[in-house]
Amino acid sequence: MHRITAITYEEVSLGGSGDLLVVGRRARLEAADLAGALGAAPETIAAILSRLEPGDAGSSSSLWVGERRVWIGILPEACSRHNSPSRAWAIPARVREAAGDRDLTVALLVDEPAHARAAVLSAARALPLFTARSKQNPTRAIRIGAFGPGGFVSLDGIAHAIDGVRHAARLVDMPTSVLNTTAFVKEAREVATSHGVEMVVIEGADLDAQGFGGLWGVGKASTHKPALVALKWRPEGATRSVSWVGKGIVYDTGGLSIKSKTGMPGMKGDMGGAAAVLGAFHAAVAAKVDYNITAVLCLAENSVGPDATRPDDVLYMKSGKTVEVNNTDAEGRLVLADGVAWVAAEHPSDLIIDLATLTGAALVATGKVHAALYCNDEAVEQAAVAAGKAIGEPCMPLLYAPELLRKEFKSEVADMKNSVKDRGNAQSSCAGQFIGNHLPDPQPRWLHIDIAGPAWGSDGRGTGYGVGLLLALGAGPAA
Repeated sequence: MHRITAITYEEVSLGGSGDLLVVGRRARLEAADLAGALGAAPETIAAILSRLEPGDAGSSSSLWVGERRVWIGILPEACSRHNSPSRAWAIPARVREAAGDRDLTVALLVDEPAHARAAVLSAARALPLFTARSKQNPTRAIRIGAFGPGGFVSLDGIAHAIDGVRHAARLVDMPTSVLNTTAFVKEAREVATSHGVEMVVIEGADLDAQGFGGLWGVGKASTHKPALVALKWRPEGATRSVSWVGKGIVYDTGGLSIKSKTGMPGMKGDMGGAAAVLGAFHAAVAAKVDYNITAVLCLAENSVGPDATRPDDVLYMKSGKTVEVNNTDAEGRLVLADGVAWVAAEHPSDLIIDLATLTGAALVATGKVHAALYCNDEAVEQAAVAAGKAIGEPCMPLLYAPELLRKEFKSEVADMKNSVKDRGNAQSSCAGQFIGNHLPDPQPRWLHIDIAGPAWGSDGRGTGYGVGLLLALGAGPAA
């Protein structure tokens, strides 16, 4: 079900009809001569700007200009070196306040043109597609334009990026009664068909037969069986390649290590990594990027049932290694381990990136706005941090020290356990290292992105986090 039929990016005007939202830092708003553009009294606009306090989250106020409601949103002044200079974190709240049931024009007054793409994608996050309400909202038209000091900012491919972000957010918002693994495969097939690209699906008992012990072990108890999906973009003349691997746990009960009644709600969104990979693939192929992409979705429902994997069971992984299960709620790393092992063997690339809502500990380490990075290559790590700041999807590195972390998975009967012995020893880094344990030797360049914090917004809706970051990072820095 769709709430808004379309968002368009265009050179919008502050004059005209329909609701309007103007967003920017105070200096940009004051310099824009809003009163003249809006046909409002100068003293009225000055009074609104004087009483708006930016704080750390920004603020908004509205006025009526004839029959038109105009919102003025002011962004924070403070922005630390670890944050996005676009103030992207504050934009969705401003848009949500102004987005009623009528048409809306959004004018983003950015400090410099380089901030425009981040600002636009952040605005799009506030306009979700999915709703299951019986009373549907009227069709609305949302027009967005970004303006730097020199005027309108043209952004190549921004329509595709907007679609990718909203596509990913829609998947995160969908309940598992609608988006089970079978339905997710169908979503991927629709993307593949629309772009005419090759798609590979390995599902059900075929996973077991082909050695995907982690993916099969996590999802075999569900009515809808697990699947590995791979979509391939191979543009003519491409000289570089990247593989994206997304955790697609469509629902996580915790398995036999079951979650609590307060810990389980919201686990429909445990496929945020796979959603971001599919959304980014759609956007990248629509924009016809010039590098190869292999997008892998590791899809499973972690259910409780007679066939559920038990603590103490040993899984035989695609990497050839064995895992003694000591926590069935540490399932995301199992499906990702199979995914990265498969893509490293079948489609070697310059860089492997996996995305996952993997650990609650990531929120403790880097918060709810920044993703947590675990990376075996310093240049890739630095490039990811820079790309995240530029696109408004910030991220921060975790400790990378495999020699200090591998001991946490020691097993007496298998190559490793799947959950750490000591949760106080860099738990999110350990979770990333478990995935790294299943890469071939010597390891390819690899980046793990834990999006457990930013995959959801403060309103509980999906954000589509990861789409912008993957597009901005591209095939990564040259080796």
